[in-house]
Amino acid sequence: MTAATDARNLSKRDTATRERNLTRLQAKVASQRARADFAATLNALEDKLNVPKQVGIRTERAKVRLRRFADEQPVAAIAAAVGVVAAVGVTVWLVVRANLD
Repeated sequence: MTAATDARNLSKRDTATRERNLTRLQAKVASQRARADFAATLNALEDKLNVPKQVGIRTERAKVRLRRFADEQPVAAIAAAVGVVAAVGVTVWLVVRANLD
Protein backbone atom coordinates (compact mmCIF):
# COMPACT_ATOMS: atom_id res chain seq x y z
CA MET A 1 0.00 0.00 0.00
CA THR A 2 1.16 3.45 -0.83
CA ALA A 3 0.57 6.73 0.97
CA ALA A 4 -1.99 7.79 -1.65
CA THR A 5 -4.04 4.66 -1.03
CA ASP A 6 -3.96 5.23 2.75
CA ALA A 7 -5.06 8.86 2.30
CA ARG A 8 -7.89 7.76 0.04
CA ASN A 9 -9.06 5.14 2.57
CA LEU A 10 -8.90 7.66 5.39
CA SER A 11 -10.89 10.17 3.43
CA LYS A 12 -13.53 7.52 2.65
CA ARG A 13 -13.63 6.56 6.31
CA ASP A 14 -13.79 10.19 7.34
CA THR A 15 -16.52 10.81 4.79
CA ALA A 16 -18.53 7.85 6.07
CA THR A 17 -18.02 8.98 9.67
CA ARG A 18 -19.12 12.49 8.80
CA GLU A 19 -22.21 11.19 7.01
CA ARG A 20 -23.08 8.91 9.92
CA ASN A 21 -22.61 11.73 12.42
CA LEU A 22 -24.67 14.06 10.26
CA THR A 23 -27.43 11.45 10.05
CA ARG A 24 -27.35 11.05 13.83
CA LEU A 25 -27.48 14.81 14.26
CA GLN A 26 -30.42 15.05 11.86
CA ALA A 27 -32.22 12.27 13.75
CA LYS A 28 -31.57 14.02 17.05
CA VAL A 29 -32.91 17.31 15.73
CA ALA A 30 -35.95 15.57 14.23
CA SER A 31 -36.70 13.78 17.50
CA GLN A 32 -36.36 17.02 19.47
CA ARG A 33 -38.73 18.74 17.05
CA ALA A 34 -41.20 15.85 17.32
CA ARG A 35 -41.06 16.00 21.13
CA ALA A 36 -41.68 19.74 21.08
CA ASP A 37 -44.65 19.31 18.71
CA PHE A 38 -46.04 16.50 20.87
CA ALA A 39 -45.69 18.59 24.03
CA ALA A 40 -47.45 21.52 22.34
CA THR A 41 -50.28 19.23 21.22
CA LEU A 42 -50.68 17.80 24.72
CA ASN A 43 -50.73 21.30 26.23
CA ALA A 44 -53.39 22.41 23.73
CA LEU A 45 -55.51 19.34 24.51
CA GLU A 46 -55.13 19.91 28.24
CA ASP A 47 -56.28 23.51 27.87
CA LYS A 48 -59.18 22.52 25.65
CA LEU A 49 -60.40 19.69 27.90
CA ASN A 50 -59.98 21.56 31.19
CA VAL A 51 -63.64 22.38 31.81
CA PRO A 52 -63.21 24.71 34.81
CA LYS A 53 -60.60 26.71 32.92
CA GLN A 54 -62.85 26.95 29.85
CA VAL A 55 -65.79 28.06 32.01
CA GLY A 56 -63.61 30.75 33.55
CA ILE A 57 -62.48 31.98 30.14
CA ARG A 58 -66.05 32.07 28.82
CA THR A 59 -67.25 33.88 31.97
CA GLU A 60 -64.58 36.56 31.61
CA ARG A 61 -65.50 37.06 27.93
CA ALA A 62 -69.19 37.40 28.83
CA LYS A 63 -68.37 39.95 31.55
CA VAL A 64 -66.35 42.02 29.11
CA ARG A 65 -69.15 41.90 26.52
CA LEU A 66 -71.79 42.86 29.09
CA ARG A 67 -69.70 45.76 30.39
CA ARG A 68 -69.12 47.01 26.85
CA PHE A 69 -72.85 46.69 26.09
CA ALA A 70 -73.74 48.57 29.30
CA ASP A 71 -71.25 51.34 28.47
CA GLU A 72 -72.44 51.72 24.87
CA GLN A 73 -76.20 51.35 25.45
CA PRO A 74 -77.11 51.96 29.10
CA VAL A 75 -80.89 52.17 28.51
CA ALA A 76 -80.95 48.85 26.65
CA ALA A 77 -78.80 47.29 29.39
CA ILE A 78 -81.21 48.43 32.08
CA ALA A 79 -84.17 47.11 30.05
CA ALA A 80 -82.40 43.76 29.62
CA ALA A 81 -81.65 43.58 33.35
CA VAL A 82 -85.29 44.32 34.21
CA GLY A 83 -86.39 41.61 31.75
CA VAL A 84 -84.03 39.04 33.30
CA VAL A 85 -85.20 39.90 36.82
CA ALA A 86 -88.83 39.62 35.73
CA ALA A 87 -88.22 36.25 34.04
CA VAL A 88 -86.45 34.88 37.14
CA GLY A 89 -89.22 36.21 39.38
CA VAL A 90 -91.96 34.64 37.30
CA THR A 91 -90.09 31.33 37.17
CA VAL A 92 -89.61 31.26 40.94
CA TRP A 93 -93.26 32.18 41.47
CA LEU A 94 -94.41 29.37 39.15
CA VAL A 95 -92.15 26.79 40.83
CA VAL A 96 -93.31 27.77 44.31
CA ARG A 97 -96.94 27.78 43.22
CA ALA A 98 -96.57 24.33 41.62
CA ASN A 99 -94.99 22.92 44.78
CA LEU A 100 -97.76 24.30 46.98
CA ASP A 101 -100.48 22.63 44.92
